[in-house]
Amino acid sequence: MEIQKLYDLDDIEFEDIAIGLVRLAKEVPAHEFFYKINQANNLSFSRKKDLVFHGGYYDYFFPRFEAYHKFSKTCFTFISNKSSESKQKKVQTELFTEEENIKFLLNNQVDVEYILHSSEQFPDFSVILLPENLVFPIQDYTLSSDEELYQIIQYYE
Repeated sequence: MEIQKLYDLDDIEFEDIAIGLVRLAKEVPAHEFFYKINQANNLSFSRKKDLVFHGGYYDYFFPRFEAYHKFSKTCFTFISNKSSESKQKKVQTELFTEEENIKFLLNNQVDVEYILHSSEQFPDFSVILLPENLVFPIQDYTLSSDEELYQIIQYYE
Protein backbone atom coordinates (compact mmCIF):
# COMPACT_ATOMS: atom_id res chain seq x y z
CA MET A 1 0.00 0.00 0.00
CA GLU A 2 1.20 3.45 -0.83
CA ILE A 3 0.97 6.26 1.74
CA GLN A 4 -0.93 9.18 0.33
CA LYS A 5 0.36 12.69 1.01
CA LEU A 6 -2.33 15.08 2.15
CA TYR A 7 -0.21 18.14 1.47
CA ASP A 8 3.31 19.05 0.47
CA LEU A 9 5.06 21.58 2.73
CA ASP A 10 6.82 23.06 -0.31
CA ASP A 11 3.46 23.88 -1.90
CA ILE A 12 2.03 25.69 1.12
CA GLU A 13 2.09 29.43 0.64
CA PHE A 14 2.62 31.43 3.82
CA GLU A 15 1.23 34.93 4.02
CA ASP A 16 3.54 37.84 4.68
CA ILE A 17 3.29 39.71 7.98
CA ALA A 18 2.95 43.48 8.10
CA ILE A 19 4.93 45.09 10.91
CA GLY A 20 5.91 48.62 11.82
CA LEU A 21 9.44 49.87 12.44
CA VAL A 22 9.74 52.38 15.27
CA ARG A 23 12.74 54.69 15.43
CA LEU A 24 13.26 57.00 18.39
CA ALA A 25 14.40 60.59 17.80
CA LYS A 26 16.41 60.50 21.04
CA GLU A 27 17.51 57.82 23.46
CA VAL A 28 14.85 57.22 26.10
CA PRO A 29 14.53 54.36 28.63
CA ALA A 30 11.78 51.87 27.75
CA HIS A 31 9.71 52.59 30.87
CA GLU A 32 9.61 56.31 30.06
CA PHE A 33 8.76 55.68 26.39
CA PHE A 34 5.82 53.42 27.22
CA TYR A 35 4.63 55.71 30.00
CA LYS A 36 4.31 58.50 27.42
CA ILE A 37 2.56 56.23 24.91
CA ASN A 38 0.13 55.05 27.59
CA GLN A 39 -0.62 58.66 28.59
CA ALA A 40 -1.27 59.76 25.01
CA ASN A 41 -3.46 56.78 24.10
CA ASN A 42 -5.25 55.73 27.26
CA LEU A 43 -3.62 52.32 26.72
CA SER A 44 -1.78 50.16 29.17
CA PHE A 45 1.33 48.78 27.54
CA SER A 46 2.99 46.45 29.99
CA ARG A 47 6.09 44.31 29.87
CA LYS A 48 5.51 40.69 28.92
CA LYS A 49 7.79 37.70 28.99
CA ASP A 50 10.87 38.41 26.87
CA LEU A 51 11.15 37.02 23.39
CA VAL A 52 14.03 34.51 23.49
CA PHE A 53 16.22 33.71 20.50
CA HIS A 54 18.49 30.67 20.82
CA GLY A 55 21.78 31.11 18.98
CA GLY A 56 24.67 28.70 18.72
CA TYR A 57 26.71 30.32 21.48
CA TYR A 58 24.23 32.68 23.18
CA ASP A 59 20.60 32.90 24.18
CA TYR A 60 19.33 36.41 23.45
CA PHE A 61 16.51 38.16 25.29
CA PHE A 62 14.38 40.86 23.66
CA PRO A 63 11.92 42.89 25.80
CA ARG A 64 8.25 42.78 24.73
CA PHE A 65 5.49 45.21 25.61
CA GLU A 66 1.84 44.50 24.90
CA ALA A 67 -1.48 46.35 25.10
CA TYR A 68 -5.04 45.78 23.95
CA HIS A 69 -6.75 48.60 22.04
CA LYS A 70 -10.43 48.32 23.02
CA PHE A 71 -11.86 50.47 20.24
CA SER A 72 -10.24 48.52 17.38
CA LYS A 73 -10.19 45.25 19.37
CA THR A 74 -6.55 44.74 18.47
CA CYS A 75 -3.57 43.56 20.46
CA PHE A 76 -0.39 45.55 19.78
CA THR A 77 3.08 44.28 20.64
CA PHE A 78 6.33 46.25 20.70
CA ILE A 79 9.42 44.05 20.51
CA SER A 80 12.87 45.51 21.07
CA ASN A 81 15.03 45.14 17.96
CA LYS A 82 18.20 44.95 20.07
CA SER A 83 18.74 42.27 22.68
CA SER A 84 18.73 43.56 26.24
CA GLU A 85 20.82 40.70 27.55
CA SER A 86 22.47 37.51 26.42
CA LYS A 87 23.53 34.38 28.24
CA GLN A 88 26.51 32.49 26.94
CA LYS A 89 25.78 28.78 26.40
CA LYS A 90 29.21 27.66 25.32
CA VAL A 91 32.64 29.16 24.73
CA GLN A 92 33.53 30.19 21.21
CA THR A 93 36.53 28.21 20.05
CA GLU A 94 36.43 29.27 16.42
CA LEU A 95 38.32 32.37 15.35
CA PHE A 96 35.76 33.86 12.96
CA THR A 97 32.30 33.24 14.33
CA GLU A 98 29.53 35.58 13.28
CA GLU A 99 27.78 35.43 16.65
CA GLU A 100 28.33 38.20 19.17
CA ASN A 101 26.85 38.88 22.59
CA ILE A 102 24.44 41.50 21.12
CA LYS A 103 21.89 40.59 18.48
CA PHE A 104 19.43 42.53 16.34
CA LEU A 105 16.22 40.89 15.14
CA LEU A 106 16.47 42.92 11.94
CA ASN A 107 20.18 42.95 11.11
CA ASN A 108 19.70 45.35 8.21
CA GLN A 109 17.76 47.84 10.40
CA VAL A 110 20.03 48.48 13.41
CA ASP A 111 18.68 52.04 13.81
CA VAL A 112 15.21 50.65 14.63
CA GLU A 113 14.49 50.51 18.37
CA TYR A 114 11.18 48.62 18.29
CA ILE A 115 9.27 46.32 16.00
CA LEU A 116 5.53 46.88 16.22
CA HIS A 117 3.29 43.92 15.55
CA SER A 118 -0.47 43.60 15.60
CA SER A 119 -2.93 40.73 15.93
CA GLU A 120 -4.62 41.98 12.74
CA GLN A 121 -3.65 40.68 9.31
CA PHE A 122 -3.72 44.23 7.91
CA PRO A 123 -2.77 46.37 10.91
CA ASP A 124 -3.56 50.04 11.30
CA PHE A 125 -0.73 51.44 13.41
CA SER A 126 -2.15 54.96 13.11
CA VAL A 127 -4.52 54.24 16.02
CA ILE A 128 -1.51 54.53 18.35
CA LEU A 129 -0.59 58.15 18.99
CA LEU A 130 3.14 58.48 19.40
CA PRO A 131 4.75 61.10 21.66
CA GLU A 132 5.76 64.21 19.71
CA ASN A 133 9.47 64.98 19.29
CA LEU A 134 10.32 61.51 20.57
CA VAL A 135 9.48 59.15 17.72
CA PHE A 136 9.80 59.28 13.95
CA PRO A 137 6.74 58.16 11.95
CA ILE A 138 6.20 54.40 11.96
CA GLN A 139 7.60 52.78 8.83
CA ASP A 140 5.55 49.96 7.32
CA TYR A 141 7.59 46.83 6.67
CA THR A 142 6.63 43.44 5.27
CA LEU A 143 8.17 40.22 6.56
CA SER A 144 8.22 37.32 4.16
CA SER A 145 7.91 33.76 5.42
CA ASP A 146 11.55 32.96 4.68
CA GLU A 147 12.86 35.58 7.13
CA GLU A 148 14.03 34.52 10.59
CA LEU A 149 11.87 37.09 12.39
CA TYR A 150 8.73 35.78 10.65
CA GLN A 151 9.11 32.41 12.37
CA ILE A 152 9.81 34.05 15.74
CA ILE A 153 6.69 36.24 15.55
CA GLN A 154 4.56 33.25 14.52
CA TYR A 155 5.83 31.32 17.54
CA TYR A 156 5.03 34.11 20.03
CA GLU A 157 1.66 34.98 18.51
